[in-house]
Amino acid sequence: MLNVGIDIGGTKIAGGVVDAAGGILDKRRVDTPAEVPALVDAVVAMAEDLRARHDITAIGVAAAGFIDRDRSTVIHAPNIAWRNEPLRAVLESRLHAPVSIENDANAAGWGEFRFGAGRGRSHMVMLTMGTGVGGAVVSDGALYRGGFGSGGELGHVRFIRDGLPCGCGQKGCLEQYASGRALQRQAAEIAAAGGIGQALADARDSDGAIHGADISRLVEAGDPGALEALRRVAGALGEACGGFQAVLDPEVFVIGGGVAQLGDVVLEPVRAAYAASLPGGGDRPTAEFAVARLGNDAGLIGVADLAGRGR
Repeated sequence: MLNVGIDIGGTKIAGGVVDAAGGILDKRRVDTPAEVPALVDAVVAMAEDLRARHDITAIGVAAAGFIDRDRSTVIHAPNIAWRNEPLRAVLESRLHAPVSIENDANAAGWGEFRFGAGRGRSHMVMLTMGTGVGGAVVSDGALYRGGFGSGGELGHVRFIRDGLPCGCGQKGCLEQYASGRALQRQAAEIAAAGGIGQALADARDSDGAIHGADISRLVEAGDPGALEALRRVAGALGEACGGFQAVLDPEVFVIGGGVAQLGDVVLEPVRAAYAASLPGGGDRPTAEFAVARLGNDAGLIGVADLAGRGR
């Protein structure tokens, strides 16, 4: 059984033909068009191209945003002008085939649960440290979506009362303190303070920005300023995980996104903050922490598998 998975990102659309073992047999990638009609055209063209070359059973499409319970309508997308957009119906009318749609973080989480770092577990939470913080929850082997379809948005749990403004319209959301963007902000603050921030200051570009790749390079080199920035961001994520454990009680937290590729240097402060924040810590079982294994392919693999299951 072969399925098509398409993952719509802010800068690129990635698609592929995925087999029952989670392997990608054929893959495509295009830039994400700025206008919605062109974006839909690009998704349709990619799906048609892939199914013209393979015997396809199902088509799945993942996108950032709140998806309704029926997995048919994008209620709100932060980076695309979709408001109550009947995306499934639009795509099915163009492709003349059944289409499943899913939140991108849910799709990536399901991919990791089925074929990656969460494989073999029944209860998993995935958190992605990218531009924001994406969340996905698998409970008793099933993807948790909630009563209205938008469950698992862990990056938008209030972390700091009256904190930093978030793109969702609220203030103090976790993603403002535990994302790749938060890491850049912390690095900039440390650079401006001098002292251990000198190497970060030297890494600033002509506009004064410090790029994620430069922070990662300095972390890997053991720079104290970059390590302090990472400790702050990883600590925020770990602290939040202590609260998530109290509610969701996962066996494993899978950490994905670009920041997570730093491996144990990220996981160690996450684990420490988690242990310090865990209700009943020391007297209860604790979750494991693992780095996501599927990388940028997790979303297209996960949504393809969900489509094949009719989910």
